[in-house]
Amino acid sequence: MAKLYFYYSAMNAGKSTTLLQSAHNYEERGMRTMLFTPQLDDRYGEGNITSRIGLQQNATIFNGTDDLFVLIRRSHRRDTIDCVLVDEAQFLTPKQVLQLTVVCDQLRIPVLCYGLRTDFLGEPFEGAKYLLAWAEELSEIKTVCRSGKKATMNARLDENGNQVVVGNQIDIGHHYESMSRRAFDLPAISPVGYEVPPEEPVEPAEASEPGYDVGSMPRGIA
Repeated sequence: MAKLYFYYSAMNAGKSTTLLQSAHNYEERGMRTMLFTPQLDDRYGEGNITSRIGLQQNATIFNGTDDLFVLIRRSHRRDTIDCVLVDEAQFLTPKQVLQLTVVCDQLRIPVLCYGLRTDFLGEPFEGAKYLLAWAEELSEIKTVCRSGKKATMNARLDENGNQVVVGNQIDIGHHYESMSRRAFDLPAISPVGYEVPPEEPVEPAEASEPGYDVGSMPRGIA
């Protein structure tokens, strides 16, 4: 049975490298893959999936209005596709995630999606939200915060290295840093909104329950 996979991580954890390695593994065995990358991610030129270590491969560009099921079915009829791989999958629309489930269930083609779960405010991307809900297989690609702890958040930085807390959800570039939730300071950043209340004063402990005189109780009972 073909499955929908979601490989997620914080920024700079090697998602694209892992995707390209997976594609290579299929192709090395004589199997055909179809790679997708979003049109809005043009950091390395449109239609390219590029890893930080220099690996690169051409891919089919998609935008928010494309029907991925139709594109894959059309290509599959011309020449059998053994696996579909999607880079920056957080930019998929909910409908496109649904289309990829149909690719698995009707065309019997496994789909491997790679992307972020959350944006610079800790809010879930729409594509990631539905992948987390509908994928059969979820796998985390781990990376580390500068604090040494596991990084799960994606901080957006300005030109001076300060964390940015306002702006559009999508802002393509290299001005991001993976952080642990504590370093990210989620309560202060999240639009959900929560301020830790001041600690309540500690009430003095009562010496005994009302109605009992501990000193007058038989030995061995107090």
